[in-house]
Amino acid sequence: MGRRYWLETLGCPKNQVDSDKLVGTLAAEGMEPARSVGDADLVVVNTCAFIEAARQESIDTILALADERAPGARLVVTGCLAERHGDELATELPEIDLVAPFGHSLTGTAPGVAAGDRRVPVRLGATRVAPAFDLLNLPRPPSRSPWAYVKVAEGCDRNCGFCAIPSFRGAQRSRHRASILAEVDALAAGDVPLGEVVLVAQDLASYGIDRSQGADGSGAGSASAVAPGPRTGTRRPIVDLVRSLSATVPRVRLLYLYPSSLDGALVDAILETGVPYFDLSLQHVSRPLLAAMRRWGDGDRFLERIAEIRSEAPGAAFRSSFIVGYPGETEDDHDRLLAWLEDAQLDWVGFFPYSREEGTHAATLDGGVPDALVAERIRECTALQDAITARRRDDLIGATVEVLVDRPGEGRTYREAPEIDGIVRVPADLAPGSFVTMHIEAAVGPDLVGAVGPVGAAPVGAAPEPAGARSRPARVAR
Repeated sequence: MGRRYWLETLGCPKNQVDSDKLVGTLAAEGMEPARSVGDADLVVVNTCAFIEAARQESIDTILALADERAPGARLVVTGCLAERHGDELATELPEIDLVAPFGHSLTGTAPGVAAGDRRVPVRLGATRVAPAFDLLNLPRPPSRSPWAYVKVAEGCDRNCGFCAIPSFRGAQRSRHRASILAEVDALAAGDVPLGEVVLVAQDLASYGIDRSQGADGSGAGSASAVAPGPRTGTRRPIVDLVRSLSATVPRVRLLYLYPSSLDGALVDAILETGVPYFDLSLQHVSRPLLAAMRRWGDGDRFLERIAEIRSEAPGAAFRSSFIVGYPGETEDDHDRLLAWLEDAQLDWVGFFPYSREEGTHAATLDGGVPDALVAERIRECTALQDAITARRRDDLIGATVEVLVDRPGEGRTYREAPEIDGIVRVPADLAPGSFVTMHIEAAVGPDLVGAVGPVGAAPVGAAPEPAGARSRPARVAR
């Protein structure tokens, strides 16, 4: 048996994509996955550093795996924490054998790495120049499940007051459309049919605009060259990418959309996929607080946009997330958020306590909110939204839906993003990767219970399932 590795992934879906790329590189070096940490010759932790809680989880995981590894096994730390705090990790955690930030080998074979040097220094900074070993365009192994995340860009050009991502992920750099389509083809080459791809990026709707030659090398992707859309707004390169992928995969889902970028052309493209799921990065609804966050919009504008989409697609599902306790947040701001949640009736919402990040605009602001008050506000928001989510799930009882079976006993309609939202409980004998018409018999918290067969009609207020999804081939020649 060859050398074996164990890869632990923390953080967001974008990190999972990076880990898939790293698996491909380790396989190319002749390594095999280990059955457990203790069986591995190489233990890798792909870390998260978005907020303080994520950094602490990363450190705790590093120390736990250091204790579990076999004698002589190397421990390598990569990902956001390695990029942002690599020098500190190398100095303060002697358990780590190698700190490998973005774009460098996990085995320490990158050019310029001296023997015994536990650091691999690299900083992308404010540049669009990719490192020589760029995770974005590395090959991935076929997907082992009927869905897969696909990262279409790295970095971010925005300047949100609370976010440090641009400081360690760099400015936005988008992939060529051809490379994305090729990756999806590779993902679809596995034993399980690929039924859904989930597009991710720090700023997904801005995909391709940073490329001077366009997202596919055609010149259509520069900010000055975007074509007019079929309705309001401009036709962003993401629109053409979504349509290209929809011809290949039954479901295409988009995560993390800035509300200011959600123009008519993009809404049209999303609705055409048959997955009317809108994950909107809102963060708050109070205009003064959003201004302090250096964000666009306000609660009224958000409600108006949501209402416009629902007028075209009454069954559309909406997800968002909100920061609670941002510096300067008042009781009035909090009350506005509670009232807005009741008005908006979103399907899925996450609430996160503000985390002070060094180097951000927010770190310079006064008006900090006490931790106890932040926790109380989150409890109020969560209780309200849990009730809303439960009502919206109850409304689906009696509906006939199309379910993608993810694994034995578990599937999803278009309303549920993988690993984030609820699921549909399905008979265990249904094959993963299959699309099945089901009747919703019950709702248990965020989950639905389905039975095979179209029984009855959709309930009042619920849209029928989008037609045509299963009629599209899982793979087409290009």
